[in-house]
Amino acid sequence: MGRTAIVTGAARGLGKAIALALRDAGHRVAANYLVDEAEARQFQQEHGIPVFRWDVSDAAACREGAARVEAELGPVEILVNNAGITADAMCHKMSEEQWWSVIHTNLGSMFAMTRPVVEGMRSRGFGRIVNISSINARKGQVGQCNYAAAKAGILGFTKALALENAARNVTVNAIAPGYCDTPMVAAMRPDVLEAITAGIPAGRLGTSTDIARTVVFLTDDAAGFITGATIDVNGGQYLA
Repeated sequence: MGRTAIVTGAARGLGKAIALALRDAGHRVAANYLVDEAEARQFQQEHGIPVFRWDVSDAAACREGAARVEAELGPVEILVNNAGITADAMCHKMSEEQWWSVIHTNLGSMFAMTRPVVEGMRSRGFGRIVNISSINARKGQVGQCNYAAAKAGILGFTKALALENAARNVTVNAIAPGYCDTPMVAAMRPDVLEAITAGIPAGRLGTSTDIARTVVFLTDDAAGFITGATIDVNGGQYLA
């Protein structure tokens, strides 16, 4: 049965793959984006998935965006909180703007996006929320105190929200991807990327499809007994 899904940060990278996989699973997908208008419109034209622009770090914008999606596609029953940014620096050199921009976008968006849709999920007796965290939430990373803190906060948010909603058939899970072949990873220096790949027991970077398949599994009706979990998809690089 097709349901309405929102995927944040969906015009590229992991979000794009997740949006396509959910569409292929039969769902009506709303692809959220913020920055690149041309890229988003090309995505919509190529794949037939409607795009919606709003800033996930802005709670009012999230309320308005979710309302637009529900008016056009129907009640939101699947939410994938994927949008995220980096602003790397060693902590002793990190600016307040670098810290707060990552915290607000990567962690604050969890509440800002979930709050407008979770009441409807509870009242209808069905919901699937998947929050995209990171391997660096598990192990930390030099130069990413802001990013690691935000992504680790997602894991606590996921567990608490799962407990609050389990009795209403609303599941809440997290995925902690390892290093994948996304534009964010591709922007790394070649020597750094080579060293990272050498440390992955599977012998390769992950793919966006690896993560998207996991999202499709967790959002399926049959996954109703899995909640509060964090699924590590990292090729064995870090074992929690």
